Amino acid sequence: MDGLMMDFPLTLSHLFDRVGLYFGKTELVSRRPDKSIHRTTYGEFHRRAQKLANALQRLGLRSGDRVATLAWNHSRHLEAYFAVPLAGGVLHTLNPRLSPQDLTYIMNDADDRALIVDDVLLPVFERFRHEVHPRHVIVWGKTPEGMIDYEQLIEAEIPTFRPPRIEENQAAGICYTSGTTGKPKGILYNHRALVLHSLASALPDALNLGQTDVILPVVPMFHVNAWGLPFTAAMMGAKLVFPGPHLDAANLLPLLAEEKVTCAAGVPTVWLALLEALDKAPGAWDLKSLKQMVVGGSAAPQSMIEGYQKRHGLNILHAWGMTEMSPIGTVCRLKPQHASLPEPERFRIRATQGVPVPLVELRAMADSGPAPWDGKSMGELQVRGPWVAKSYFQNPAEADKFTADGWFRTGDIVTVDPEGYIRVTDRSKDLIKSGGEWISSVELESALMGHPAVKEAAVVAVKHPKWDERPVACVVLKEGTQATPEELRVYLEPLFAKFWLPDAFVFLSQIPRTATGKFLKSALRDQLKDFKLS
Repeated sequence: MDGLMMDFPLTLSHLFDRVGLYFGKTELVSRRPDKSIHRTTYGEFHRRAQKLANALQRLGLRSGDRVATLAWNHSRHLEAYFAVPLAGGVLHTLNPRLSPQDLTYIMNDADDRALIVDDVLLPVFERFRHEVHPRHVIVWGKTPEGMIDYEQLIEAEIPTFRPPRIEENQAAGICYTSGTTGKPKGILYNHRALVLHSLASALPDALNLGQTDVILPVVPMFHVNAWGLPFTAAMMGAKLVFPGPHLDAANLLPLLAEEKVTCAAGVPTVWLALLEALDKAPGAWDLKSLKQMVVGGSAAPQSMIEGYQKRHGLNILHAWGMTEMSPIGTVCRLKPQHASLPEPERFRIRATQGVPVPLVELRAMADSGPAPWDGKSMGELQVRGPWVAKSYFQNPAEADKFTADGWFRTGDIVTVDPEGYIRVTDRSKDLIKSGGEWISSVELESALMGHPAVKEAAVVAVKHPKWDERPVACVVLKEGTQATPEELRVYLEPLFAKFWLPDAFVFLSQIPRTATGKFLKSALRDQLKDFKLS
């Protein structure tokens, strides 16, 4: 027997209508490329987004057409976040840090019909402009001849829009993976997934967001929809602060303080840089409002979590997810029974990736079946849920990433402890197998970054004539400090089995990064391919 509930589709139009009706006076703050500040409100955003939706339909946007954006974080980008899917289109955010070849492939694979681009990113577009064929190029800012000025485009439109009927399973957005292991792969999100993801993200034991929050997404809006934060913030009526292209400590710290941000989100490399700046000038910025700094994208070193808490009274919230998951999967909050544990044990738990948020299920699969929840046995993390992809866009060659019984194979190798906390020990491609035994590069990196002289560390496998592979640590030292390989090895000795210790330490001025700010270990492996170990 069916229940007697209304058939009410879960679409972004409900989030959009809600923020316009109830939170019109809440502020949206954007820092422009010239570092000036632009202030507007959700009410004005609501009117302008409707104008954009009308304009897109006037330009011929049809249901399912992809509209790309090449832009930094700002309130006009938020207008496209809602206007495109409400007009029946599919929002496609492009990462300007990718190579022209990757951007060409991504735009052509998505068959983008229009592009909306920041004027400061037009030089990026020019590098591959003649390889792609959007029908319309719309510019935020100073507009070259032959392109459409965004403000002029929406100027003549009425500020009310009647969206076509949208089904909850209709596509709303598409994001591509960064392509570090092969061609970028498209993940096609539907309205239902984005709405449910927003609801789950806001839950108290997830990101705990509400209308009193001030949210600063350091994570770019082209990186998995800024982890869904623009949608979640609009749904809850929270103030948004957009940092624009300036994501260094000297620019972020004043913005966090002046706008009284309560929640910021970014990858570990961002927070490592801010911690270094805070350590050099403790008390220089008033960050009392900042209740949490969400870190994801890659594992956060335990030393960083401890450094923020002990030296500055700031809370790092560790989370994990993937582009294929919209992206939130797990969040690490201490269970009530763990609040009274000794401090070292609490920090150890906080450095895990936590437990799954409601509606996400996970399992760790070893060769022989599910890995036991003992905190030691490794397995590949597999997930399923209402905002997890079931296949890639136009990419049947990647079907093996999805199991026959309906799980997505993440490629992350994890342990699960008896309480259900997962710890990502490595990506499958980054695990080091030495003499038949597995070594976690992530655990070595986290430990190394606890050394007072180490700013960053990445550990990779190097071929060995006897042991097949051995770990080599690539280290960046903090300015004005020194450390020898012998000193770093002695520092690690009490923490790991002897065979885990790196065979060599290579000192670098900088560790190469991916387009989303993660350490690019494939580049390090290429640099060390002729490195001789004996």
